[in-house]
Amino acid sequence: MHFPELPDRVAEVRQRIAAAVARGGHGQRVTLIAVTKTFGVEAVQAAWDVGIHDVGENRVQEALPKIDAASVPVRWHLIGHLQRNKARAADSFELVHSMDSARLADALHARGLARGRAIDVLLQVNVVGEASKAGWAPESVPAEAERLTGLAGVRVRGVMAMAPLDASEAVLRTTFHGARAARTVLEAAGHPAAELSMGMSSDYEIAVEEGATMVRLGTVLFGSRAATAAGHAHD
Repeated sequence: MHFPELPDRVAEVRQRIAAAVARGGHGQRVTLIAVTKTFGVEAVQAAWDVGIHDVGENRVQEALPKIDAASVPVRWHLIGHLQRNKARAADSFELVHSMDSARLADALHARGLARGRAIDVLLQVNVVGEASKAGWAPESVPAEAERLTGLAGVRVRGVMAMAPLDASEAVLRTTFHGARAARTVLEAAGHPAAELSMGMSSDYEIAVEEGATMVRLGTVLFGSRAATAAGHAHD
């Protein structure tokens, strides 16, 4: 499978991101993460060829064979749920965006200690309290931020958030603003929490206006594919 439209799509997305940064006034650099779930390793190569060096996957079991097969040195991001008993799989990723519970944090901490190097993670925050999404409620972030300062096996690099599907602009901005506030709490606790992973194909421009430093884009880059209900959540 080839992606002949990808260069033009990436150029347009980068222009839109730059315009959104200007509108938002945060002055941040934005990392474009190409979400290649349900596509083969050729999507990874195509992303690399157009200058995208960060690739996101939702599912460990789909990602690991693709990581092994890829011939280009992209940075791999895990953006979907990670089971505690698969904490070792974090070794294959540059960044785990989806640290969504204290128990997973503990498992990743143990793995980081075991391998002798902290695992880079983002704290997943469930800003508007969606029952279908995991993550910390905003009011629980201060206590967890303090607790995490004692876990040397993880390095909290920032916050990840997902807005509800088909949310209004007001809800999108509430979600993204809440994620930014959670990042401030982490920074105040001493974490190197510079990253804000938020924004997908349908809402990335608003996310960037609200300060996103990472956007997770699949459909807008590669086109539609057989998406699952769970899959929709991340791009």
